[in-house]
Amino acid sequence: MNTATKLSGFALGLAAVFGAAYGVGHVVDPVAPAADTRPESTTGHEAGGHDDDGGGHDSDSGAFNQIPGGLLVSDRGYTLVPVPAPVDEFAFRITGPDAHTVTAFDEAHEKRMHLIVTRRDLSGFRHVHPEMAPDGTWRVASPVGEPGTWRAFADFTPSGGPPLTLGVDVSVPGPFTPRPLPAPATSSSVDGYTVTIDGTLQPGRTAELSLTVSHDGAPVTDLQPYLGAYGHLVALREGDLAYLHVHPEGEPGDGRTSPGPRVTFFAEVPSAGTYRLFLDFQHQGTVRTAEFTLTAGQAPTVGGTAPTGPATPSPSATGGHGEPGHPHN
Repeated sequence: MNTATKLSGFALGLAAVFGAAYGVGHVVDPVAPAADTRPESTTGHEAGGHDDDGGGHDSDSGAFNQIPGGLLVSDRGYTLVPVPAPVDEFAFRITGPDAHTVTAFDEAHEKRMHLIVTRRDLSGFRHVHPEMAPDGTWRVASPVGEPGTWRAFADFTPSGGPPLTLGVDVSVPGPFTPRPLPAPATSSSVDGYTVTIDGTLQPGRTAELSLTVSHDGAPVTDLQPYLGAYGHLVALREGDLAYLHVHPEGEPGDGRTSPGPRVTFFAEVPSAGTYRLFLDFQHQGTVRTAEFTLTAGQAPTVGGTAPTGPATPSPSATGGHGEPGHPHN
C-alpha cells in the first residue's frame, strides 16, 4: 500500500450549534449539512489519506484547492450526528444524503469505522474503533478525558459512497488549562521504545518520512501488523486540526516490506505550519503511540528556535493514554 496523501486548501463550513449532550461532554459543532460546491473528485477521506489518488491537489500546479479532511461535520450529504449516551460512552450515527441513518459501511484497514480523538491543544490522542448497533448507532467507551474541548474524527466509507473524514467538537466541562505543544523534535519515547523520524514536511508537496523503532537501544525487527499495516500515522495541523491520515509504503506479507525497524510514509501537508504527528505501532501484542511535533515551511517555532533533540514524552504518550500506550479498541 503506497499512500501519497493529498490534502487541500481551507474553509470551514460550520453553521448551527448542537444542543445535545452525550458521554461526558457536550457537542459544540453544527449538524446542518454544509453546501458542497467542490469538484466531484474530492472527498473528505481522500483528503484525509486512505486513497492512493486523493482529491484536492492539482498535480500540475502543485497547489491545494480543496478542504482538508476533518474540518467539516457534514460533507457530500453525509453528516456526523452525536446521540445521547451514558456518561462512560461515546455514541454517534452517520446520516446519508436521504437524511436516513447509514447502516452499510465498507471495511478499510480491517475496520468499518475509525474514531480519532484529541483535545484541541493536541493532547490526549486516542484511536479507537466503535461497534455499530443494528440501528446504525456507533458506540465506544468514551475516549474523551480531561476538561476542555475535544475534536472527534470519524473516518469511514459508506457503502456506495465516498470515503470521508468528518469532525465534531465535544466539550468536557471543568477547569481547563491548555498544555503547550511540545517543541519540534526528531525523537519520541514511549514505554521504553524510541522512535526517530527522518524527513521534512513540505507544504503542498509529497514528503518521505521514515520512522525507525528501537527498544532499549536495540532495533525492533519484529513489528506486528496492526490493522493490516506495520504503522499508522495521523497528522493534525495546529490551530484548526486539519486531519491527515496516511499509511506506510508496502504492507505485511507483500514480499518486500520488512517488519521494522523502519516504517516509511509518504505524506503531503496542505500549508506551512506546525503539525502534531501520532504513530501507532504494535510490538509484543501491545499498540503504542509515538508523538512528534514537526513544522512545514516557515512556521513559527517554539521560543524562536527549532530543537531537534529527543522530545520529552507528552502526557498522551505516557500516562495520558492508559496502560501502557493508549486504548485501541
